[in-house]
Amino acid sequence: MDGIKYAVFTNKSIQLFEKNQYTFNVESGLTRTEIKQWVELFFGVKVIAMNSHRLPGKGKRTGRIMEHIMHYRRMIITLQPGYSILPLRKRNLNT
Repeated sequence: MDGIKYAVFTNKSIQLFEKNQYTFNVESGLTRTEIKQWVELFFGVKVIAMNSHRLPGKGKRTGRIMEHIMHYRRMIITLQPGYSILPLRKRNLNT
């Protein structure tokens, strides 16, 4: 799936692991249902909630005008109790 870029490992996203929430950067053109279906199929988990916000893109200057380009958005995915995405937890705890 080309739409999901990568998992995010920041201080806040590491704290969200305790609440069974995982953070991913995704393409801005994907819908919430597409992302939910992909996560459920790829990781074999059940998603109960998804929150998203758009991150400010890089600035592009054309003459005197400064434009901001949206490249991706961040999704915080909450899983049902009892489910987890183990490869993300193991990699995160060892670093």
